[in-house]
Order: sequence, then structure tokens, then C-alpha cells
Amino acid sequence: MNTVLEVKNLTKFYPEVKAINGVSFSIEKGICFGLLGPNGAGKTTTIEVIEGIVPPTSGEILYRGKSRGARFREEVGIQFQNTELPAFLSVKETLETFRSLYGRKSDMDELIEICYLQEILNHDNRKISGGQKQRLLLAMALANDPELIFLDEPTTGLDPQSRRHLWDIVRNIKAREKTVVLTTHYMEEAQILCDIIAIMDYGKIIAAGPPEKLLEEQCSGTAVILHEHIDEKTLNSIQGNWVRMKDGVEIYPENLNDCIKTLMNLGINLSKMTVRPQNLEDLFLKLTGKRLRA
Repeated sequence: MNTVLEVKNLTKFYPEVKAINGVSFSIEKGICFGLLGPNGAGKTTTIEVIEGIVPPTSGEILYRGKSRGARFREEVGIQFQNTELPAFLSVKETLETFRSLYGRKSDMDELIEICYLQEILNHDNRKISGGQKQRLLLAMALANDPELIFLDEPTTGLDPQSRRHLWDIVRNIKAREKTVVLTTHYMEEAQILCDIIAIMDYGKIIAAGPPEKLLEEQCSGTAVILHEHIDEKTLNSIQGNWVRMKDGVEIYPENLNDCIKTLMNLGINLSKMTVRPQNLEDLFLKLTGKRLRA
């Protein structure tokens, strides 16, 4: 596979914080690469430095093996975390305006179809929903038919249906052999969309690889969820780890059957118990001690 983007020992230091502290990774053509982490982990700063919006303190960024230049600017599409749409323009007028800014252009009809904009083309930007706005912003990011697309938390705040519409769009983009860099708070989103993920915390990448491989290597067990208060002595009698939730506790047992037997012998009410495979959020909790969306 061809390496589209390579980041080498990237840093971005501010007077009181090391926002990016020695980040390195490479991204191959046609994949979705996900950056995960809690607020303040350094995801957005990393993306903004790569995009050229913020200068790095040090490090090297290569696009198709060369330093970023005119080709990078022409072949990259960006959907920012927060973007204000032009007032008094329709969805169609907005998209036409952004297409006109580029020498390299996507086909207008294809943009409309890919981003499901058919029914809102004549709507005023001020009167479209959050999900519709995100689809328009994604179409704007695709206006120059980019080879590399940056999506910075594109589904934050959306309802489940709108989020799934955005997932379908990302799948369509990948099907066209485009390369996507996605930052997200959502474990489910990363597992569904990303071929490779990198988990960040305190400006560093602490784990990277295919989601399934990371889970298999580091977090392949089960989680037992109990929606009731259990004292610490009882929890410490179970072989494994545990963490308190707002309305109960999550247990990560070394052996599920032994855990359930212990709970039963201790007289714990299991009528509302949930057992599920561990996921990326559990992995992040294991690695950092924090919830993925903290």
C-alpha cells in the first residue's frame, strides 16, 4: 500500500502545556485512521498542525513522501469541529460557492448524492437541522475532490440517526479509495469506521493498531455491570479489576464463571446484571484510568 501521510516525532508546546509530545504515525491510502482520546488529549491540536493551521514546535510531516506544499493544499479536504455557514445562502448556493474556490472540483451531482442533500438543496442555511448541517459541511470538505479528508469529531452532538447517516457517508468516501483521518470521542464510531486507531492521552500516542487486534491483545475479556452499590471488600474478593459508575459498578473479571459464582455466594442481586465483551472504551480505561469521553 502507498503511504499517504507520515508524521515523525511531532511536538507542539505552549508555555504551560505540551499539547503534542512526540507523536509519530503513518497512514496508508484508502483507510480510515482514527485518533481517539478524552478532551485535552491532543487530538484536535495534532490534526490542526498536520493541516497547516497551527505551526509545530518540532517534527516532520510528509504527504506522499514529500514536505507539504501546493499539492497537499489542493488534495486535502477539511471538516472542522465548529464552522459557521454563510447566512442568507441556500444549501445549494453554499456548495456552489465553495466548489468555485478550487481549480480541482468534485462533480456537483455526486456531492449531493453522497451527502444526502437532495431534499434540502433550496433550504436556507439558518433553517437546517444539526445533522443536515454536518452533511453540508462534509460536502464542503469534499468540494475539491480531495484524496485525504480530515474529519474532526464530525458526529459530536448528533442524534443516533444523524450519526449513522454520517457513518454511511464515510463508508462511501472510503469505497472511492479516499483516505480519511477521523477524530472522535465515540468508541462505537471508531470500531465501525476505522481500520487503524491511535489512542492519545496527554499529547502522546499510548496505543495504536487495528481495533480488533488491540482488543485481542490487551482487552479481550468481559465486563460485568451491576446497577447497585457493592462495598469495596466484596469487590476486592473478586479476581480482576473494577471501577465504580454513577449508578453501580463495572467488574472486569479474570474468569467470568468464577466471578458470577462469587457474587452469588455473597448474596449479590444479579437480576439486573449485564455481561458484555470489553470494548475500546474499556481499553482506554485500562490504559489511562479515564473514560474515553471524559
